Amino acid sequence: MLTDQIKKVTGDIMDINKFYGGSCYDAYNELGAHIGKNSVTFRTYAPNALKVSVIGDFSDWEEIPMKRSEDGAFFSVTTKKAHEGDRYKYRIYDKDGKFLDHCDPYGFGAEVRPGTCSVIRSISEYEFTDGEWMSRRTVGFDKPLNIYEMHLGSWKCPSDEDGDWYTYREIAPLLVDYLTDFGFNCVEFMPLSEHPADESWGYQSTGFFSPTSRYGKPSDLQFLVDSLHNAGISVILDFVPVHFAVNDYALYKYDGTHLYEYPSADIGYNEWGSCNFMHAHGDVRSFLQSAAEYWLKEYHFDGLRIDAVRNLIYWQGEEGRGVNLDAVRFIQGLNSGIKSRYPNVMMIAEDSSDYGGVTKSISENGLGFDYKWDLGWMHDTLEYMQSSPIYRTRDYHKLTFSMLYFYNERYVLPLSHDEVVHGKATIVQKMNGQYDDKFPQAKALYMYMIAHPGKKLNFMGSEFGQLREWDEKRQQDWDMLKYPLHDSFREYVKTLNEIYLTHSALYYDYDPTNFMWDDCKSADRCIYAIRRKSADGDILAVINMSDWFQSNYTVKVGEGYEVTLLVDSDWQKFNGRTKEGSTDFNYYKDHIDMNIPPFSARLFSLEKTK
Repeated sequence: MLTDQIKKVTGDIMDINKFYGGSCYDAYNELGAHIGKNSVTFRTYAPNALKVSVIGDFSDWEEIPMKRSEDGAFFSVTTKKAHEGDRYKYRIYDKDGKFLDHCDPYGFGAEVRPGTCSVIRSISEYEFTDGEWMSRRTVGFDKPLNIYEMHLGSWKCPSDEDGDWYTYREIAPLLVDYLTDFGFNCVEFMPLSEHPADESWGYQSTGFFSPTSRYGKPSDLQFLVDSLHNAGISVILDFVPVHFAVNDYALYKYDGTHLYEYPSADIGYNEWGSCNFMHAHGDVRSFLQSAAEYWLKEYHFDGLRIDAVRNLIYWQGEEGRGVNLDAVRFIQGLNSGIKSRYPNVMMIAEDSSDYGGVTKSISENGLGFDYKWDLGWMHDTLEYMQSSPIYRTRDYHKLTFSMLYFYNERYVLPLSHDEVVHGKATIVQKMNGQYDDKFPQAKALYMYMIAHPGKKLNFMGSEFGQLREWDEKRQQDWDMLKYPLHDSFREYVKTLNEIYLTHSALYYDYDPTNFMWDDCKSADRCIYAIRRKSADGDILAVINMSDWFQSNYTVKVGEGYEVTLLVDSDWQKFNGRTKEGSTDFNYYKDHIDMNIPPFSARLFSLEKTK
């Protein structure tokens, strides 16, 4: 049988029929460089190659020929010369006898850029201590999910020198303390797979199984995830199964042919100038599914955020070109396969399309994601906040429109890295007006975000009002915290986070009975009142998006409540004008009367007394 023939080279672990059929999730257990007791075995898949050799530190970069499987698709060799930490490449000859040296598609390690070699690495030496976390983690539909999105190399750095990064191990205690103190119970890392250009932020990958060596070894990343878990923090990884870097030492024309990518330039290259994966091919699907499995199993990540889903759904991301059925089937297969293995991990779609059923089950003809980023909410909200207050009566319903479609999917509200780069200005800078006016409006924005249904995501630096656009080569401007406006803004966001994590009404997001507008008709005043309901009590947010003082505003809440003001964005400790503890609202029978300063927001607890 073909399977038996291939096992002579590939071993006994990988199901070769599943590999070719596109339903394999464990190809990395056979392919790549695997450390044995006194040797290392190299295996690679290059079905159209004339011949393949391995070269590396252990051979003085001389060729060690690899044996071809009987079906001609796989090459393998075992050598006692190679060791952990050695660099290597595959020298692959095409049908014309010409060769290129490629890094290992299934390699577990890589050298630091500008080097392009794979590195022999163990992924089994680290012993995790997060068993309790792993046994009780959940997808969290009815729990708070407050995500801190970050680029690991530009959060904090030891110095301002280019390439002076904290390692995975060094950053672990810093990050654990920061997230714990600040009220973020989940961190999402931008791609950590190996990539040659810092400017790509990891989205142009050359090593889909290699944690970027910029920050250390596989065991160091495993330590970081383990540390976060032991602090009660979920960890999501940005995963890119749409495209890969064009570098010819990596996946591009790996065996002398278009093995992973489309041969036609019209669909082979995308808007980012990278190569599109050909999801119609079973070996390509098995490669990507195995990579997803790898990060979840070997590194204990709690979820994957799938990048650029629109470009999977539609050819080149363009609806007019039609649905890419092979890629859609790949998404469905990926989600169903991962969820059958890890039912409690989060699969999250970054999707800018209106394609229906992204978070519906596959049995309902959906794509099978747990969550979808609400990019419509993000665009409408930021556009509203950028507009002059004189136009906000006209644009009033840009902040209410999202609830007309909210229950179509399970949404995450993202204010992500994409909104703070490329001349877009940071979140605080987007606010209309001059410097002093931006912070009150940003505080009102974040109150609206906390009160709106949907899990939360904020990019690093936004929590203290970063003013400089994000630059992957520089750490965040932590010096800004010496200025009262920034320090008090951070304290405000921290307070909102603490309230969000401890009040169940704010995170029963997908139950329609949880949300109601107490006021979405005050366009002339630019005031909104949002009610979130739960058995533990209700939360009321009242938000003034206008630039004038609002006297005698009344909102009906019903009878029999004990009303407590949880936070006021205008408190003096947040650099506002109102003394904390002062009472400028009154609850009469069934309604609250108050005066509201410009660009301010209040969050109330409503507890039933009878």
